[in-house]
Amino acid sequence: MINLNEVFETNKMIHEMNLDVRTITIGISLLDCVGTTLEEVKENIYNKITTVAKDLVKTGKDIENEFGIPIVNKRISITPISLVGGNVCKTPDDFVELAKVLDAAAKKVGVNFLGGYSALVSKGMTKADELLIRSIPKALAETDFVCSSVNVGSTKTGINMDAVKLMGEIIKETAEMTKERDSLGCAKLVVLCNAPDDNPFMAGAFHGVGEADCVINVGVSGPGVVRATLAKADKNLPMDKLADLIKRTAFKITRMGQLVGSVASEKLGVPFGIVDLSLAPTPAIGDSVAYILEEMGLETCGAYGTTACLAMLNDAVKKGGVMATSNVGGLSGAFIPVSEDAGMIEASKSGILTLEKLEAMTAVCSVGLDMVVVPGDTSASVISGVIADEAAIGMVNSKTTAVRIIPAIGKKVGETLDFGGLLGYGPVMNINQTKNDVMINRGGRIPAPLQALKN
Repeated sequence: MINLNEVFETNKMIHEMNLDVRTITIGISLLDCVGTTLEEVKENIYNKITTVAKDLVKTGKDIENEFGIPIVNKRISITPISLVGGNVCKTPDDFVELAKVLDAAAKKVGVNFLGGYSALVSKGMTKADELLIRSIPKALAETDFVCSSVNVGSTKTGINMDAVKLMGEIIKETAEMTKERDSLGCAKLVVLCNAPDDNPFMAGAFHGVGEADCVINVGVSGPGVVRATLAKADKNLPMDKLADLIKRTAFKITRMGQLVGSVASEKLGVPFGIVDLSLAPTPAIGDSVAYILEEMGLETCGAYGTTACLAMLNDAVKKGGVMATSNVGGLSGAFIPVSEDAGMIEASKSGILTLEKLEAMTAVCSVGLDMVVVPGDTSASVISGVIADEAAIGMVNSKTTAVRIIPAIGKKVGETLDFGGLLGYGPVMNINQTKNDVMINRGGRIPAPLQALKN
């Protein structure tokens, strides 16, 4: 039975508190697109994506109109393309050709992003994996909607340091090749540890090989709603009571995601995959994870106590959300992308929120150092060091961590990089430039931690 008060409450959340469904993402397996020639594979990929996803955008708009729920992005995730193109791609430029086909297919069906220009190299690299990775800078420079991700480690396998070294170089090269567009390519490239197969959020989304042929995954938002709830709470309320408030709010937010996923699944005739419980912020004032932490009693995000507050927020979101949907997956927690979060931007500008503090925060929340802008002259080995540190946090804690870092070519600390839209803008942050070349150049593999042996 629908309660009228619940309808009014949801309506208020949408119109006054920035509540939205961040994305409906259709995951498409391209394993059946493998062929004997590059042209054949290109044709197969284009035909499958434009056939399977042809109604995704229309369905998203229909749901928006029917229920009044904003769905910000419609996206596609695909099988990691290194697996699909491995047989026919003999050079990095061959993979770039596949990237262009993916971009054309994304434009044809009208989606906002397509993720899965990816390689999974947590234990080692095949020749195809390496070719794909080396193609990333050019692929992202010559496409508009394609997103790329590389998984360099996991709790089960350890960290592939050869891949970590290479990704530092690739990020630098991507920044250079897209410097005329504020190094935009790096905003569409993420390096992961413990990457999940069913994540609907970009840039790390891909359709894992253990997934069905096609699924619908939903990513919700809602930091503004949580913040508004905490703003009304008594300032003397104990932390466990705050956690309970967050749980109840997360339940309501996730219920909306469950509804959207179920309806989209039914309309498209595609199985419903998961709801990702992550709180995904935007640059809009009020729609910020940092502001939630400040409502808990911190003057500014980055003050001592920030990591503890974030840990509680992350846990409460999961506890509330898991009861609201039958299918939980993806990353599920709270995102802290600097350039996409108004409160994080302010805290970074003031110098209170540093990279070191952000790193500590990534140990207890979803993802990692996300949309962090650093000076353009930062060396590839320093970037590799950042990737290695984040991967180590993910590996040891059995959680997903990631690095989406943007070397702002020609810019120095204190200047601003502006992407516009959902990607927002961010201050160029100070980064420790102490040399680490010897360590990064060692390569090899950091062995898996002892908890990998829990079998």
